[in-house]
Amino acid sequence: MSDPIGPADDEFHPPPADNAADPEWMETCWFTFTVPERRLSGQLYPFFNHGLRVAAAGAYFWDEQGDQVWNCRYAKNFWHLPFPDTPLSDVSLANGLRYRCLETGKKYAVQYNDPDGDEVSVDLTFTAVGPAHRLHTSHIDQPGRYQGTIELYGETIPVDSYGFRDRSWGHRSQFGATLMGGVAIGGGYSYATASENDGFHVITMNFGEGCIGIHGHLVRDGEWSELKSARRTVVEVDKETGFPAVVRIEGTDALGRTLEAEGRTLNRLIFPINPNLLTVNCLTEWTFGGVTAYGEDHDNWSAASIRAAARTHAGYPVPG
Repeated sequence: MSDPIGPADDEFHPPPADNAADPEWMETCWFTFTVPERRLSGQLYPFFNHGLRVAAAGAYFWDEQGDQVWNCRYAKNFWHLPFPDTPLSDVSLANGLRYRCLETGKKYAVQYNDPDGDEVSVDLTFTAVGPAHRLHTSHIDQPGRYQGTIELYGETIPVDSYGFRDRSWGHRSQFGATLMGGVAIGGGYSYATASENDGFHVITMNFGEGCIGIHGHLVRDGEWSELKSARRTVVEVDKETGFPAVVRIEGTDALGRTLEAEGRTLNRLIFPINPNLLTVNCLTEWTFGGVTAYGEDHDNWSAASIRAAARTHAGYPVPG
């Protein structure tokens, strides 16, 4: 079982005292939700820079009509907001985003109000349906159920579906040809939740030989176990863009159980979620362990690697 979550996990994690002015010490607090019957996806993603004392915050909504920030249902990312002087457990940002921890590691109020008009309003509650899972000491992932409403261009859309959240903090470089200053050129983030009893999550990284698992879990018949190995393979791409259309996940957990999941992407949004992470986010219909459920698949790239891959698919010359 993953280590338990405490109140400190819902608060800011500033850099260590000996590196307090690190200009690339970042922190994130991401909530992602869907309305599967509408093929509608939404996510809120604040990005806090402790060293520079500024924040960015994005709000994105998309369906199968429009896959870019300029033609999707709604996309705004405010890159230079004041760093909040409140705790992260009850934080409001100048772009209209507000998070409140209602119960540590279990329940969160997630709100957003478009600061430039009345195009979008979000009022949701995230309730965990499984334990939060730590990656090392600076990353947390957790499945949950979202309930509430989205107001989108005057239409009230009820939400009652499974989604995810994650938290991360640490040094993230915006420079270099690799993903956030690490050694991977890209990777994936894939999950599905059928119920509290059946679901999976896996983070994969591409170190040059395909996407292999570095973190994840499997829930089968109500029993949670950490994934010990996994591989993500794009088995079919969209002919126009080259981005994933069908994805396969294969893995083995600590109990020796195998995961075989196949996902069909239902929409996609292509955008830079932070300075050196461009993501192709897709609402995905997954089949695994005899069940079918919704979740997401993210195709993640560094700025340099996505440029090379996209130009190669289009038949354009690739510099270098």
